[in-house]
Amino acid sequence: MPQTDLINKENTPVGKTELPDDIFGVEVNKALLFEAVHNHLANKRQGNAATKTKGLVSGGGKKPFRQKGTGRARAGSNRSPLWRGGGTIFGPQPRDYSYKLPKKAKWQALSSALAAKFADNEVVVIDDISIKEPKTKAMKSLLQKLGLSNVLIIIPEKNETLELAARNIPGVNVARVNELHIYSVLSHNKLLISKDAVAKMKEAYIG
Repeated sequence: MPQTDLINKENTPVGKTELPDDIFGVEVNKALLFEAVHNHLANKRQGNAATKTKGLVSGGGKKPFRQKGTGRARAGSNRSPLWRGGGTIFGPQPRDYSYKLPKKAKWQALSSALAAKFADNEVVVIDDISIKEPKTKAMKSLLQKLGLSNVLIIIPEKNETLELAARNIPGVNVARVNELHIYSVLSHNKLLISKDAVAKMKEAYIG
């Protein structure tokens, strides 16, 4: 079973802690990681890019010149895609880019991401991460002691004080165990996990 140092707020090791093997000890599936990140980004796309066809461009109600006798190719509208200022042929239209990944694949991707972070020594487990006041200064001070900057803080459940203290610090985000997803894990240099959150992971992900 994977083990790592358990530290306190002063960045001093106070013992060892075991991490669930079914989460942090699995084989990393890079292809599944790619697919899960692609899925997350696709689901976030607004899909509202749009161009106007000749039927949507204003103007063009009058035939630009008579049908015959001008020596020019016949034209029924100056909003034809062949004309400057005309409509666009086969341009992008609003669409939904989202698609679903199977529940099992999502779980395997998340465990692969956590295992990859652990293998790269990017997982820090702390015995207690609570702060007294929802102050940015307090959170910055704690992270400086721990030597962390671009970090995802994983907590077992809602902690409004902690979440408010961290929300204005660039590169720092807080995630509860039940809302953790692969993109947030991979987009941070380090994971700071509270000891209680590790226990919550065992309960929520393994049962």
